[in-house]
Amino acid sequence: MYAQLSAYLDLLIKWNARTNLTAIREPEEMVQRHFGESLFAGVQVGGRVGQDASLLDFGSGAGFPGLPIQILLPELRVTLAESQGKKASFLREAVRTLGLGTEVWAGRVEAMPEVGGEPRQFDVVTLRAVDNMEQAMLEARRRVNPGGWLVSLTTDSAANDESVRLPGDGVGWVRMQHAD
Repeated sequence: MYAQLSAYLDLLIKWNARTNLTAIREPEEMVQRHFGESLFAGVQVGGRVGQDASLLDFGSGAGFPGLPIQILLPELRVTLAESQGKKASFLREAVRTLGLGTEVWAGRVEAMPEVGGEPRQFDVVTLRAVDNMEQAMLEARRRVNPGGWLVSLTTDSAANDESVRLPGDGVGWVRMQHAD
């Protein structure tokens, strides 16, 4: 696991110099903010779903939180959805380099093919730092299987969610919403 995380960080630093994958440039801050928060969310997810669960990382960007969760929980069936071509190319290269079985959907989540006339659904849908979070949450909720989890890494919690404060700065939360 540590070797994969280290290789992922090296790849992120290399690609980030050419392509704006993340505004954070310092490796130490990348580890804390991107990797740390994603792995913390992965621990929360791992305690709530079975080993063969499916996870959609909605607006994956540079792969957070989906890739660290995949590394932490290799038995999960993870799909990274990213509509920006350069970021999707990075994700494909990261998956290849790290030897993961992760699927990369290079397009908008709304454009994912339907299954049996219904939107493709997942046991867990994660969101972190997506554009237009309110609109993304609406689409994300459609993608959660009944009994599944909508997980957002955010700066606010909600009383009706299973919110867990991120360690460290005390600002961030992992919001866990259970789908009925």
